Amino acid sequence: MAQAPVSTSISQDFAERFAGSLAMYERSRRVIPGGITHDGRFMKPFPPYIARAQGAYKWDVDGNRFIDFVMGHGSLLFGHNDPEILAAMQAQLPQGTHFGAGHELEVRWAEEVSRLVPSAEQVKFTGSGTESTLLAIRVARSFTGRSTIVKLEGHFHGWHDYLLKGEKPPFESTSSPGIPPEVMATVAVVPSDDLGMLEERLTQGDVAALILEPSGGSWATIPLIEGYLQAARDLATKYGVVLIFDEVITGFRWAPGGAQQRYGVTPDLTTMAKIVAGGMPGGAVAGKREIMEMLAFKDEPGWNATKKVRHQGTYNASPVVSAAGTTCLQKAADPGVQVTCDDLAARLRSGFNAAIVERGVPGYAWGESSVFHLKLGESAPNQTGGDMRVPRGVSAEALKGSAHGPQNDLLHLGMMLEGVDLFHSGGMTSLAHTTDDIDQTVETFGRVLDRMVDEGAFGT
Repeated sequence: MAQAPVSTSISQDFAERFAGSLAMYERSRRVIPGGITHDGRFMKPFPPYIARAQGAYKWDVDGNRFIDFVMGHGSLLFGHNDPEILAAMQAQLPQGTHFGAGHELEVRWAEEVSRLVPSAEQVKFTGSGTESTLLAIRVARSFTGRSTIVKLEGHFHGWHDYLLKGEKPPFESTSSPGIPPEVMATVAVVPSDDLGMLEERLTQGDVAALILEPSGGSWATIPLIEGYLQAARDLATKYGVVLIFDEVITGFRWAPGGAQQRYGVTPDLTTMAKIVAGGMPGGAVAGKREIMEMLAFKDEPGWNATKKVRHQGTYNASPVVSAAGTTCLQKAADPGVQVTCDDLAARLRSGFNAAIVERGVPGYAWGESSVFHLKLGESAPNQTGGDMRVPRGVSAEALKGSAHGPQNDLLHLGMMLEGVDLFHSGGMTSLAHTTDDIDQTVETFGRVLDRMVDEGAFGT
């Protein structure tokens, strides 16, 4: 009697299909700590290694093609190798990549930022989003003469010492490897659903700035309560605190002028990166003229020595990056870009939730604008099979940790086997994606859920 063929698991198939990536990972670990150059690329059993990308797609070293929802960690609003952005960079390359001096492109780039972003009366460029938030809080401290920074639980503002506190559960932790406790003590962390606690902290009179992601923590993973942004604006004004919106992800994605334009709340300072630089390495701090002038040299006696904020940066507004950023922002000024990307993401979130409900497995998809998040293995009371912005009855701690877990990690492998690459069990749409890409992704998601059910991933 013939035996039934033995089926392989998702994990077994992954190891076989991506053998080239495994070999590259093993090679990488010999010269790169942990084999990865960004903590967000950590993945078990090993991460993929990509050979090329175009539009909404990318191909790995084994030749597998993916519909890409990582989109350069959110920096590629127009997809990989947008022809106009690419042409702008190519035109600049033979003119020079680094002048060690000012140039017209940096002025044009700043003009585009100022034209689009409501808070951007003046602009200073940096090398990354992390640099942008670091510079913004330094400027705020100099402007106010105060030292404490207040941030919200679960909000991510880059990897520098000052703002990692309270970024991951347990939010009340006051330590992080390599960061002195004295530095941690200059930052206060409050919940994002308690305006009373925020005001209580601001009343103490030592707060220079309140910094937050206007989307809610980790690009809408932890949605803000209704009316929070305006309330934060009012409280910051009341207590003389600089309000900083970290728009590294939301900038030019939530609207041409970012989340502040979409929600109609204008901060004092805005930090940017990713899309602002057209997907190239670069960032910016923008804001009110009187605050941004803390970065300017002046002839006033003692100003430069005692008040001016120091800011260098070899690659600030380098010509090729400036060319990419200027062209990207000119394209992003069309509000139809954001509307299209938003519609694609809503279609995706709805499709995921419908597939989850149809199969009766625990899970939900949520998000806003052109981003989405997925959680499997747990349920949200308001899961109806349609689009969802806020998972009701789920704690901030649970939402922050939602990207990983046994089911989510297995989902990621299964989706890659089917030709879809997610970003932390979520992702972002771009103008390069099509409705066919979205529908294929939803179909893929259903097949992977079926396979996970067959493997017993959701129990009995």
